[in-house]
Amino acid sequence: MVAPAEPTSPLWSPALAAAAPRELCTDCGISRSSDPRQCGQACQFIKPDYAALEARVHGRERDARRPDEMFFGPFRRMLRAAMLKPREGAQWTGIATRIGERLLETGAVDAVLTMAPDKDDKWKPVPVLVTAASGMAQCRGMRMGYAPLLALLEPARARGFTRLAVIGIPCQVYALRALEEKLGFERLYVVGTPCSDNTKTENFHRFLDLLADDPDSITYLEFRADYHVELRFRDGRVKEIPFLQLPISKLPPDFFPITCRTCVDYTNVLADITVGYMGGEGEQWLLVRNARGEELLGLLGDEVTTRAPGSAGKRAGPVKGFLKNVELAAGGLPLRSMPNWLRPIMGWLMPRIGPRGLEFARARVEMKAVETVLHLRRQYPKRVKNMVPAHVWALVKPYGIEPGSGERR
Repeated sequence: MVAPAEPTSPLWSPALAAAAPRELCTDCGISRSSDPRQCGQACQFIKPDYAALEARVHGRERDARRPDEMFFGPFRRMLRAAMLKPREGAQWTGIATRIGERLLETGAVDAVLTMAPDKDDKWKPVPVLVTAASGMAQCRGMRMGYAPLLALLEPARARGFTRLAVIGIPCQVYALRALEEKLGFERLYVVGTPCSDNTKTENFHRFLDLLADDPDSITYLEFRADYHVELRFRDGRVKEIPFLQLPISKLPPDFFPITCRTCVDYTNVLADITVGYMGGEGEQWLLVRNARGEELLGLLGDEVTTRAPGSAGKRAGPVKGFLKNVELAAGGLPLRSMPNWLRPIMGWLMPRIGPRGLEFARARVEMKAVETVLHLRRQYPKRVKNMVPAHVWALVKPYGIEPGSGERR
């Protein structure tokens, strides 16, 4: 962990209590609070109620008459977007970082709760409270690993912060929203980033070791919507690896924890604004979900360019293939059964004929829904009833998966 900074520093990371041991836990930070029992109310892996929280946060549940809301949750509008001047070190162009800066510059919040890199490991996330816009630059980029973000909610209140912004992933945001009324912040802004699969930082280093001979020189990694992983190196090199040629078979079966493989909230539906990439076709993808999300986007003014997202290709084939592979994997990683000679050809074809833009995002959400049901049935059958919301059953129905006896609330 980073050493605790003085309260006057723009980045503050106090010492954290130990996590309470729990099953199906991503260490969002609530178990490290003064009352770990709150996990029973807050955790999305116990008995989530997305419909109720969507109604409270956005004023309504997702609307089945708007087909994309079944995939992505309630939203006012979706956009492709990019900063006109991309921020150095940002994962994409720096929209989430800039929103945090603007909130602090305008005095809208006392602090931004987000992640920074560990001082000894740039890939390891450490929760920090940022109290000056200048500190947000240190939080740019992607981290991989469990990150007890919400453990800093109580320290924030102890310092007298009443107006807070939180930049977080779905399991963190669900817990935050479940406890929001109890927390009693005067104002709370939530910027969500999509997330499908996380792993321990130590496991991530094993993955990097398989991707390059000099993994310590990798400065950037991104799973892009064009079916490639992009690596950037300290000396300026860039390496692109098609998804189908990733060394997945060399990873342990539990590389991605069961929590991530049973998560139903890829797109961070309880955020005010979701800032991601899946539907962006090379740019960022924004889902402005409510009036506060509009306010956050408005802070960027003419610094950001936006346009309507596109959509191309068909998702049914890839999702059916994914379903088959998950079944064959029997609880391990879903490996594609394809001859090695065919992989480069398919790697070239997929960005050209596979689902792109919003269709890619829909495919990924359906894959996560399929994965959730299959893994819960295999490993936690008694939890299916409580952990699978109604909208997930609607997503998997076209692929022949329907709730069995006792599997639906």
